[in-house]
Amino acid sequence: MKKSNKIFKSIVILFLTFLYAPALLLPIFSFNNSKVIAFPLTGFSTIWFEELFYENTLHNALLNSLVIAISSTILATILGTLVARASTRYIFYGKKISITFILVPLILPEIILGVCLLTVLIQLGLELNLWSVVLGHTLLITPFSTLIMVSAFNNLDISLEEASLDLGMSSLQTFRIIILPMVSPGLISSLLIGFVISLDEFIIAFFLTGVEPTLPVYIWSQFRFPAKLPSTMALGTILLIVSLILVSLFEYFRRKMELYNN
Repeated sequence: MKKSNKIFKSIVILFLTFLYAPALLLPIFSFNNSKVIAFPLTGFSTIWFEELFYENTLHNALLNSLVIAISSTILATILGTLVARASTRYIFYGKKISITFILVPLILPEIILGVCLLTVLIQLGLELNLWSVVLGHTLLITPFSTLIMVSAFNNLDISLEEASLDLGMSSLQTFRIIILPMVSPGLISSLLIGFVISLDEFIIAFFLTGVEPTLPVYIWSQFRFPAKLPSTMALGTILLIVSLILVSLFEYFRRKMELYNN
């Protein structure tokens, strides 16, 4: 038994090493003062990070990504909260089918989703801009938000809601004053994970972005220029650190939600 556990742990360690080792190369080469991405390293330098301050196109792409990420995350969290509330509190006709349909983007390949959204928008005669990307990202994030909020609402003590209604509060007041504060860790987790997904998402943004690129689309475009590769890796290092911080915060609030409900 102990031998099988050691073998299993070794396999897991090898898998995680294979999975995350390439990400560790980002900070290594982003601090290398050579334009050639190869070993041996020639020296320590922060010049590639300094170059990022003078890239106006990068600044515009970052602003676009922030606008899209914030907008789509808020919309998806609102939709996910409403869906989770309805699915955990009420019984209605077509409930299972509706929930399954909402969760379809989780298993549908993003390239298929992007092509479908592009086709629909073109057929409707709508222009491709930042808000078309917001629409796509909202569709992508909503299932994640729904699952997080379903977990939050399932762990909610329904007797507190019933007591509030018995004391004369309306359903809307109960939801705003009693329920929302109790599921706030789930809301924060939904916002954080949605922001990370939107900020890092490339495929849907590539199809729907129009002439205003997002940050991932900008990074992809820079790979055509070998001289830009070191500064692109420096940018990737910053994004990696930001993503790790946000995911860590998501895990913190997720565990806080579990402890609060238990």
